[in-house]
Amino acid sequence: MVLFLLCTISIIEVFSASSMLSYKGGNYWSPIIKHAGTIVFGMVLTVLVLHIDCRYFKLATILMLFISGVTILYALVWGKAENDASRWIGMAGFQFQPSEMAKGALVLATAQILSAMQTENGAEERTMKRILQLTLPFIFFIALENLSTAMLIFMVICMMMFIGHVPIRQLGKLMGVIMIGALIILGLIWVVGDDGEEDSKQKLTEKTTAVTEANASEKPKTLSWPEKLFHRAGTWKGRIKSFLDSKEVPPEEYDLANNLQVGYANIAIASSHIVGKMPGNSEARDYLPQAFSDFIYAIIIEEMGIWGAVIVAMLYIILLFQSGRIAARCVNKFPAFLVMGLALLMVTQALSNMAVAVGLVPVTGQPLPLVSKGGSSTVFSCIYIGAILSVSRSAKQITTVTENRKRKEEEEGDEKIDGQ
Repeated sequence: MVLFLLCTISIIEVFSASSMLSYKGGNYWSPIIKHAGTIVFGMVLTVLVLHIDCRYFKLATILMLFISGVTILYALVWGKAENDASRWIGMAGFQFQPSEMAKGALVLATAQILSAMQTENGAEERTMKRILQLTLPFIFFIALENLSTAMLIFMVICMMMFIGHVPIRQLGKLMGVIMIGALIILGLIWVVGDDGEEDSKQKLTEKTTAVTEANASEKPKTLSWPEKLFHRAGTWKGRIKSFLDSKEVPPEEYDLANNLQVGYANIAIASSHIVGKMPGNSEARDYLPQAFSDFIYAIIIEEMGIWGAVIVAMLYIILLFQSGRIAARCVNKFPAFLVMGLALLMVTQALSNMAVAVGLVPVTGQPLPLVSKGGSSTVFSCIYIGAILSVSRSAKQITTVTENRKRKEEEEGDEKIDGQ
C-alpha cells in the first residue's frame, strides 16, 4: 500500500511539476506518459523480485558489485555529463545512473558480511574492517561526481553496522575519523573550489534553448585527473556558503538569479497557505529548476499543503516501521539486515530530499524515492521494495510453520495428559 500510494502521488505531482518539460518538448502528455511507464515497469519488477526466495539474493552480490564497479568507472571517464557531473550512461536511448545500483549492491554486501560474522556476543572484531575494505573504494569513486550519494551510502552502512552489533568502541573511533576526514575535505573544498563558477552556471540557465543546444554540440573539454578530482569543488563550496549565509535579505533585494532553486522552493512553500492550492495549481513549478525531481517535495507542499507534506512523510515512516516488523520475524540474520538496510536507504534519502526542500540542509540533488521523476531511481526503488516483500513473504511462511509446529506439540501434549 505504501508503494501504491507513493506511486499515485508521484504520477499526480510529476504531471503537475513537468510544465517546463511539456513546454520545451511541445507535447503535454509526453513527460507523464514516460514517467507512468517507468512506474509500471518498476511495479512489474517488484512483483518478479518478491517471488524470488531471499536466500538467492546472496548469489547476486558479486555480480551486482562487479557491474556497479565497472559502470561507475565508465561513467567517470566516458559518462554523459548533466549538471556538471558525469553520472549517467546512455544505453539504447535510455539513461542509467550506476550509483543507484551501487546503493543496493553495497547494502546487500554489508548485510551478507554482518550475517556471516555474527557471534553470540555480537559481530566479530574484524567485521567493520571487512565492510570498510569492500565499501570505501565504491564510495570514493561515487563521491567524485556525486558527494551527497556517497555520504548517504556511508551513513546507511554505519547504521547497518550499529544494528548488526558491531562493537560500539569501533564505531566511536570510526565517527572520530569521519569528523576529522570531513574537516579535511571541507578545507580542500574551500581552498580548491571556486564558488564563482556556481553563479555563472546558474546564470547560464537564463539563456535561450538555441544557445544551449549550440553549446551542447561543441566538443567537451577534456579534463586532467587533478581537474577531474576537484572539478565539483566549486559547486559544493557555493552550496555550503549559500546555506550558511544567515543574513536577512528583504524580498525585493533577494537575488533569485543566483539562488534560483532555494528561492523558488521557499516561494512555493510560503504560498501554500497551509491548506495548499490543490494539485495542478502550482505557480513555482514554472520557475523552479528540477521541480519534478530534486524539489518535488516543495511542489507537494505548495499544492497539497501541510497535510500533504505530513502524509508523504508518514508513508516513509510506515515503510521503516513495517520493515522493522518484518526484520523482527526473520529467523536468519541476513534477510533481517537486508530489509533494514534497504528501508534505511530509502527513508534516509527521502528525509534528505525533504530537508533540502524546506531549507534545513544544503542542496544535495537527491531525488525523493518513488515520487520524483527519474528512471534509474524509480526502477531500483521498486526493486528494493520487491526485495523487502520477498523477505516478508519468506518470514511469514517460516512463522506459520513454526506456529503450526508449536500448536501440534501442544495438542500432542494435551493428548498425553488426557491419556494419563
